Amino acid sequence: MRAADPIDPALQALRDELDQVDAGLVDLAARRQQIVAEIGRIKQGVGRQLRDFRREREVLDRVRARATDTGLDPDVAEDLLKRLIEASLTRQEQDRVRAAGRGEGRTALVIGGAGLMGGWLVGFLDSQGYVVSIADPAAADDPPRSWRRWQDANLDAALIVVSTPPAISAGILAELAERHVPGLVFDVGSIKSPLIPALRAATADGLKLCSVHPMFGPDTQLLSGRHVLLMNTGSDQAVAEAGALFVDTMAEVVEVPLAQHDRLMALVLGLSHALNIAFFTALVRSGIEAEQLAGISSTTFKRQLAIARDVAAENPELYHEIQRLNEHGGMARRALVEAVELLSSASDADEPAAFVKLMTEGRRYLEGLSRG
Repeated sequence: MRAADPIDPALQALRDELDQVDAGLVDLAARRQQIVAEIGRIKQGVGRQLRDFRREREVLDRVRARATDTGLDPDVAEDLLKRLIEASLTRQEQDRVRAAGRGEGRTALVIGGAGLMGGWLVGFLDSQGYVVSIADPAAADDPPRSWRRWQDANLDAALIVVSTPPAISAGILAELAERHVPGLVFDVGSIKSPLIPALRAATADGLKLCSVHPMFGPDTQLLSGRHVLLMNTGSDQAVAEAGALFVDTMAEVVEVPLAQHDRLMALVLGLSHALNIAFFTALVRSGIEAEQLAGISSTTFKRQLAIARDVAAENPELYHEIQRLNEHGGMARRALVEAVELLSSASDADEPAAFVKLMTEGRRYLEGLSRG
């Protein structure tokens, strides 16, 4: 076997120095985390919000200026600080939730707790101090923390979360109402149309019930900038108690009329999903490999490709359910088809007027949105 070529001493010295710099960066990042944890505790003690966007912007502007002075790309410096800030905020948020201990000494049951979103809810409630058990056919039958049949679990829990497909959730809600469970109950379905009759009936039967829709996936750690939708099914107390679960986080809790939820989701979820599925389907049909396209991508294409890749990796059965079960889904898809036809017609026209009109209308519609 051929011996490895000797390493140039100057190169080895630089590599050793680089290793020291990398170790120093890690040490400094850890120290930064310790400092922000202390800041978070002080903020909590005086009742201040965790996130200060003005302060963040000042920090990022200062870092960009420092990077420019030292010859470092300011975008690299800002990206690095944004990652550290997000990690700091995540730690502060989690520390605050744990310190508040709003579920301390109380019990919670997550029906469907072995699923992805169910698992997220188990961890979230556990961090608040709840004694959490799960009921799921995929779970180990190991009472009192784990049950295969939800009917066998502790239904006197202070909180019961239903994290199951809509068709199953409707039956569970009806049976929980029949059993007159005393605690707060909410579902977390992304589609409400199939559940509305069951939600209304269960609330009328006395169940302390509301409907919740976390607008994020189960891999989410930081809730800053995330939305949690609450739908009142007839119990103001249930809405208040469900909202209180997120009061120590940085999530934005928004009340949405139950009857409007699915129309909004047809655009927010259904349309965006359909657009990305159509996008990657067009690429598949093109016959050109994704790697080749990515290798010559523009900034816009690169961003769109990343989003499409994330969508393609999601659960196809769940995404089909979001399209099929939403009674307003057809409206969103028809709007997409109509928009593509308008775009095609405007693109084929000799004069740019129609194309300019589409761009101008879109700019006017979107101009008030924040770029953050």
